Amino acid sequence: MISLTQSSPAMKSPAPPRDALESRLLARFGLATFRPWQREAIDSLLTGGGRALVVAPTGGGKSLTYQFPATELEGTTIVVSPLIALMEDQVRGLHARGIAATYLASNVDADERRRRERGLFAGEYKLVYIAPERLAMSGIVETLARLKPPLVAIDEAHCISQWGHDFRPDYLRLGEVLERLRPPRVLACTATATPGVRREILEKLGLEGDDTKVVLRGFARPNLHLSSLEVDSAKDRQRAMTQALREAIGAPTAPTGGAIVYAATRKATEQMADTVRGAGYKVAAYHAGLDPEVRASVSKMFAERTVDVVVATNAFGMGIDRPDIRTVIHVNAPGSIEAYYQEVGRAGRDGDPAHGLLLTASSDLGLRRRLLERGGADGSAPDPVQVERQWRLFLDLMRYVEAGSCRHDFILRYFGDEQETLGGCGHCDVCERLGVGAGDTEATISDEDALVVRKALAGIARNRGRTGLNLVADMLVGASSARLLQLGLQSLSTYGLLKERPRPWVLALLRRLITAGLVDITPTEFPVPLLTKAGHETMMSERPVRVLLPEPDAGTPRAVRSKRERAAKKVGSSELPPGVDHALFERLREARLGMAKEHRVPAYVVAPDRTLLELAARRPRTRGELSGIHGMGPARIDAYGDTFLEVLSA
Repeated sequence: MISLTQSSPAMKSPAPPRDALESRLLARFGLATFRPWQREAIDSLLTGGGRALVVAPTGGGKSLTYQFPATELEGTTIVVSPLIALMEDQVRGLHARGIAATYLASNVDADERRRRERGLFAGEYKLVYIAPERLAMSGIVETLARLKPPLVAIDEAHCISQWGHDFRPDYLRLGEVLERLRPPRVLACTATATPGVRREILEKLGLEGDDTKVVLRGFARPNLHLSSLEVDSAKDRQRAMTQALREAIGAPTAPTGGAIVYAATRKATEQMADTVRGAGYKVAAYHAGLDPEVRASVSKMFAERTVDVVVATNAFGMGIDRPDIRTVIHVNAPGSIEAYYQEVGRAGRDGDPAHGLLLTASSDLGLRRRLLERGGADGSAPDPVQVERQWRLFLDLMRYVEAGSCRHDFILRYFGDEQETLGGCGHCDVCERLGVGAGDTEATISDEDALVVRKALAGIARNRGRTGLNLVADMLVGASSARLLQLGLQSLSTYGLLKERPRPWVLALLRRLITAGLVDITPTEFPVPLLTKAGHETMMSERPVRVLLPEPDAGTPRAVRSKRERAAKKVGSSELPPGVDHALFERLREARLGMAKEHRVPAYVVAPDRTLLELAARRPRTRGELSGIHGMGPARIDAYGDTFLEVLSA
């Protein structure tokens, strides 16, 4: 069990006054104060047990939790980092602040490496960065042990986990390395770690115990507007991408910030870069197939703002410290929620509104499976166990895509950061469809839909942990089977409550209740669903329902959905439903675009097309009448209602 208390009395020393640490922080790093979680981690290293695991998102300031202690401690701190570009960037930043640092990596020639090693033993450096694969070389660990490092920091620590999204075998030897170095302080840092991955990090690094501080903070990004859109055709995907770019950074002639577009393959990267170039933006492609000099040049141009958009594979992003990235667009689904949140988290680091758009297609499932089962460059076959683990991580991402509740809260629960859940962010696409503003107590989900959710929750409650989701779904739709009879489920009052719904749809609803935090499942070999406290309160109508019902065809394989069905969901101004005034609809769209620019949000946050159609057809005249329009919840009416009413009254 990991304790949040401090121990190891032999290592404790009087804590320096808070203002003294902060004055040195200002002098060395130009920062006026620590973030609370940074101070928590630093105190645990300097005055506590000397061991900590820090989990905070990309761009959150994790590097300060080892860079600042390194300047406080006698000797040279060792930092294990997986990417040369990341080492170079951090060493460059430390030099700019007058802090002596260096790195040892494969791009350093033998003479320069020997010079740096001499400097290490002469006490010239406060920090030395080293790649994990170099620690396997003969004599390296013994050489580093002679430094008697006061602190060893392991960056990107999730790479040690075989359950994580970015497992690297070179990290597996780090536990043994720590045993041989025996540093008095150890810090592991990562931007993405689920509870299971955190346990594995602590176990493999030998950090289990009451004297290890676990700091989990900063996953909430309320300035980041998250959305997901299903587009199957290549043309629609390109159109959605360019539209999102225009909404986020404006016209190519005067962009208001930068953008990153992620694609799954090198070919898709080049194709999408051509599309962005055709839209008029200054763009560069980035992937592992390019020469290192070209990749370095692209990173430099993007950082210096001579390029507005980078279209890249997941090889791009580590060490990128451009605060004005206004949008991150994924034109293919990435491999996991961890990978997605790390990549989309590169937007909006300046705290201003930013956007993350995830485009998915039915072909993504097959593409991801092919990428996972593709052999190594040497023709070797992939580890089937690892393939299945990565496949499960990808399916977790698909559950995020299909989420029927706030996307931010989904991610916070996924990472186990329950303290920061928002109760609905108010501006992701799901909250927007629910008509929920941040802090709203009511959602605009219909009473009929809310009743369906409560019926499903009642079915789980009546099940009393007897069986899994499949039989709960059978019970709710009123199926007849020997197993249901044997367990007594056919005699329950909830039997057949959702008999008018297809079984696949009911299963999809039950999964949404899990992702919404209303239902939990036991960690047993055969998991069974149980209501959470929030689920019980929702079932009893003590709190509002904030879960969108699945689409009517939910549970049906995407590949079998007809193009006609998908086309029916799209709204084009050229083919409006009967009774809708074309000119009025266009004026409403213009008003929406103006408000989107004024509030610096995507147009769909102001109002989706369906809302504009209802406005144009029903022509409400008052705020009270607006509340009867789909998607016009209290928050949206307060923010945009008067402008819409002006357009309608004109």
